[in-house]
Amino acid sequence: METQRTPLSEAVEGFLDYLKVDRGASPHTLLAYGNDLQGAGEFFTAIGVKSWAEITSQQMMRYETSLGAPLARSTAQRRMSALRSLLKHLKREGRGPAAELPSTAGFKKPKTLPKALAVEAMNRLADAETGEDPFSLRDRALVELIYGAGLRVSEAVGLTLQALDLENEVLRVTGKRGKTRLAPLPSGTVVWLRRYLGEARGRLLAKPTDLLFVNDHGKPFSRQLAYALVAGAAKASGLAHPVGPHTLRHTYAVHLLKGGADLRAVQELLGHESIATTQVYTHLDMEEVRRRYEGAHPRP
Repeated sequence: METQRTPLSEAVEGFLDYLKVDRGASPHTLLAYGNDLQGAGEFFTAIGVKSWAEITSQQMMRYETSLGAPLARSTAQRRMSALRSLLKHLKREGRGPAAELPSTAGFKKPKTLPKALAVEAMNRLADAETGEDPFSLRDRALVELIYGAGLRVSEAVGLTLQALDLENEVLRVTGKRGKTRLAPLPSGTVVWLRRYLGEARGRLLAKPTDLLFVNDHGKPFSRQLAYALVAGAAKASGLAHPVGPHTLRHTYAVHLLKGGADLRAVQELLGHESIATTQVYTHLDMEEVRRRYEGAHPRP
């Protein structure tokens, strides 16, 4: 039996036509949107809604609540995203609800962070590069720099010679959106950078360049090569779980916090615009939080 057409379903059909004709949506996308919005339309029809324009925030909240377990979080987010896209389209045409559009944030997967390495494990990873050849000296310097200054991999491979001030043990970093920050360099990192510059870099160059790091052929050092380098060093050092440059940056932040660094200072060192980003990025395990709490609280 053919499904009865309603103002809700007619608006969905019009939206799907818009996606197909104006946006060039694929058949797969159209099918997914169609199924999700049909389900939404059936829900709102069942609670007495006769037009998308009359939906209230409370009714949208009821729909969002209906998408809880056992429905997968990713499926729930997709369905809310489909509803938001439809209502946004209708609002542009003057046929949408007066209520604010629904958010999909509540269904987003929690941000997964790499596990910070213990100090001993970090030292073993760095020590995996033990050779005296130009390639090993370069690789050790890069690992030491990413961890020692908490750099993003793109920041590390894009560094120029002019960004280094080894005399004052400081680095000028250009991060996201061109924002520049100064990062202090540990003395141990400076030692390896001096060795790389003095004993290795000149032997790797194919032609003059301002870039600090070059690959085996004297060309710019890529992000992919940096990932392979760190992963190889981790494997050589006996670490069981995958490790990448971002793990070293995360480890830098966690080690600073565990050493007593102020969260605001870590925010500046990492180049985060928001303190909220730093709080997520540098979260400590509950055992560490409890230890610091018990050490600071006046009552036992």
